Amino acid sequence: MPSPPHCLHLVFPADLEEAVSAALIEHQPPLSGFTLLKAEGHSNDFATASPDERVRGRVARRVILMVQPLETIEAIITMLRTRVRSERVVWWTTRIEHFGRLK
Repeated sequence: MPSPPHCLHLVFPADLEEAVSAALIEHQPPLSGFTLLKAEGHSNDFATASPDERVRGRVARRVILMVQPLETIEAIITMLRTRVRSERVVWWTTRIEHFGRLK
């Protein structure tokens, strides 16, 4: 029996969008889908920020959200560690209590 669904949250710099998205699209078996959002992040570390981002005090980020069984999420993280391998990618999971579509 599969585990309850969880939401995988991935947050990463905009320059990694193509690498992360491509890795997820090419994942085998194919994933049911994910949502990609454009966001701005704030932290105390602006070492990799552009001059414009330093002035604004925010850095361009991308956020991917996807609902999957926990076992699938573990496989995704393992694959991303191999394909993308960046400490600039932050991730966490949250358990989904309810999930559905409005029909």
